[in-house]
Amino acid sequence: MKPVIVAFDFDGTITRKDTLLEFIRFSKGSVRLWGTFLFFAPLLIAYKLGFYPNWKVKEKIFTFLYRGMTKVDFNTCCKSFFEAKGRSLIRKDAFEKIRSLKEQECKMVIVSASIENWLKPFAEYLGINQVIGTVVEFDRNSRLTGRFLTANCYGEEKVNRLLKLFPDRSAYELHAYGDSRGDKELLDLADCSYYKWFKS
Repeated sequence: MKPVIVAFDFDGTITRKDTLLEFIRFSKGSVRLWGTFLFFAPLLIAYKLGFYPNWKVKEKIFTFLYRGMTKVDFNTCCKSFFEAKGRSLIRKDAFEKIRSLKEQECKMVIVSASIENWLKPFAEYLGINQVIGTVVEFDRNSRLTGRFLTANCYGEEKVNRLLKLFPDRSAYELHAYGDSRGDKELLDLADCSYYKWFKS
């Protein structure tokens, strides 16, 4: 019998809300959050109309808000975000499913467009050892440049990153959970797919 690998999308699947918005609100405040989105409104509209790529908007907003922040401060902020808000953001039925899969000794991985730095405290709490997310760049002084080192982990990129981590697709059975267009390719790759499975 093949081993089972279970891949979870994060935002909207494990969590009830988009954690990028919640992280900005937590770290910068609601006024800065909405001011930033107002400032970038033209690009956000262009993205919604299909004229500007998702990852570029995300990277520009991230640069605007966090460029120059030290790695230590950023990771501390990510940990504080989880400690203050994390448990309340996790869907109860998702938590229970993950706990059940852990008891079955399934290998689990989060595959998300969110930044890896704030995904990791959630994964540690949930008992998920592997995290695949968007990786941010730090300069030689360990300060955020605002740029992404990897492609935004969305759509086909989720498949690319998962197969890089687990390349021998014939050697395992893949189960995948997702809730949006960004998960389509991952769900299509899986032997068992669960779309918008968690509700609570």
